[in-house]
Formats: sequence, C-alpha cells, structure tokens
Amino acid sequence: MKTMARQIGTVLCMALALLSAFYAFAVMKTHSGTGFWKVWLVIAAVFALLAVGIAANWWVALPRIIRGVIIAVVCIGIAIFGTVEGCIISNMHARGDQHLDYVVVLGAQVRKSGPSKALRYRLDTAADYLRNSPDTICIVSGGKGANEPFPEAQGMADYLKAHGIEEGRILQESKSKTTQENIVNGTAVGILDRIHPMLPGPNPCDTAWGSYNPGRSLS
Repeated sequence: MKTMARQIGTVLCMALALLSAFYAFAVMKTHSGTGFWKVWLVIAAVFALLAVGIAANWWVALPRIIRGVIIAVVCIGIAIFGTVEGCIISNMHARGDQHLDYVVVLGAQVRKSGPSKALRYRLDTAADYLRNSPDTICIVSGGKGANEPFPEAQGMADYLKAHGIEEGRILQESKSKTTQENIVNGTAVGILDRIHPMLPGPNPCDTAWGSYNPGRSLS
C-alpha cells in the first residue's frame, strides 16, 4: 500500500512539474515582455524535487509536521491557482458596455516591429470596440521599458491608427511603469481631457498633466 501511495505521489508531482514547465514556456513564447514565466519554472523545479524525494523515499524521513506543512502549502497553492484561473476563464468572453466615453488599453511589450502578440490581441479587441462605438475615446497607457525602443503608448497608438482608428480618438499616456500606474494615470488623462476646454494655453491638457502628480492618488 505504501509503495502504491509513493508511486502515485511521484507520478502526480512529475505531472505537475511538467505542466508547470509547459505553461512557463507557453507564456515565454508569447513574447509579452513579462518575466513571470520564470516563477512557473521555479514551481516546476519544486514539484520535480518533490517527485524525486518521494521516489527515493526521502519523504518518509522528514518529520511529520514538515510533511504536513509541505502538503498544506501545495494544496493551498493549487486551490488559489484553480480559483484565479477559473475567474479568468469564466470572463474571457465578457464584453463591456458599448458607447462609453472612454476606454483604457493597458500596455505590454513593444518592439521595433510593433506590439507583441499578446498586445496585438488586446489592441485588436479595442479596435473592434472602437469601430462599434464611434464616439468613444481610447486612452492607451504604457511607458517605455528598458528593453523597448519607444513608449508602449506610442506603439499602441500607431497600431490603432494603422487599423483605421482616427488619431483624434486616441490619447496617449506614456508615463506608467506598472498596472496600478496604468489605471491611475489613464483615469487622470480622461479627466484632463474632459476639462480641456477650461484650461489655458495652446496645449492645456499637456500643461495640466505636467503639473499634476497622479502618484498622489495612490496614497
């Protein structure tokens, strides 16, 4: 019975290791610019070590409390992953309300050749929405990363214009470095655009943005 349990544990951990490694390489191959795929490689290595430990009978040599903690951590991790993935998958085909005043498109990796594959999917969806909502203004939000030739907002705006979206309907926010900054700064650009007629100067929106510190909204 113990031998069968050890075999099942070994196979299960190896399967989880292979799935984690496959997912890591799948994320890496999208060339989205995120380094999170490395986390999945670490998870794959942990499951592989567990498989080796169980197969070599190292597992039974561990104190029972340590084994309990490891099992609890693994089970909690699987439960959290399953819950998050379930929420993502269940909303993959969700559609927002049409004819909104503004939509914000968050940035991702851009290259000299244009947006990455993941970002193109995002922009294609945004372009479809904008064609069906001709009065909606699009705010593209994303700064310039160390491995990017220009700000993500610039690359996104160029892509949308190349796919038939009028330049006057696109506002660029190129200061953000994180998702939280994308949301805060993108919202601020929409607010400044609304009050644009009340501001002085030849480029009042740019002037107001220069004197506005969106980081204060994070506190």
